[in-house]
Amino acid sequence: MGVAVRFESVSESDVTIDPQDFRRVLGHMPTGVTIVTANSSSGPVGVAIGSFVSISLDPPLVGFFLGNQSGSGQGLREAGHFCVNILCHDQMELCGTMASRAEDKFEKWESSPSAGTGSPVFPGIRAYVDCTIDSIVPVGDHDLFVGRVVALDAVSDTEPMIFDTGRYGMFGSPD
Repeated sequence: MGVAVRFESVSESDVTIDPQDFRRVLGHMPTGVTIVTANSSSGPVGVAIGSFVSISLDPPLVGFFLGNQSGSGQGLREAGHFCVNILCHDQMELCGTMASRAEDKFEKWESSPSAGTGSPVFPGIRAYVDCTIDSIVPVGDHDLFVGRVVALDAVSDTEPMIFDTGRYGMFGSPD
């Protein structure tokens, strides 16, 4: 296992970055949109995520960042697993529900159990990646959830949902 190294070339007290500027500038980096789901003892958990990333091929690891104040984080921790649903461009309503603070985000949405962990998988998605939690690493005001992949499948070739400069869209036009 590697050792984390922290570099400090500039004193943190010497730099002030306005949070709105930070969000505005980094919003110019388009991201794919996913919904991370799990089954906790209190019911299904779902949260929209734009920070999903492939980490390692051997072992197969993926990850995503979730604000450490997120209510969904506790359910994911307790479940010990998660499934990443990679969204298609036409799944805005589903994305909006999972991004909300609704009490029962699953009330109007169908899902089926994933192949490995039984986490919710939504119909019509592009792909899913099913994982057990390998580690959770605190990073600033977020936690990095690292998952060990136990099952995955590409389901559709429909155009992906993309988030860019505060807007949702797609990469190209559907055929």
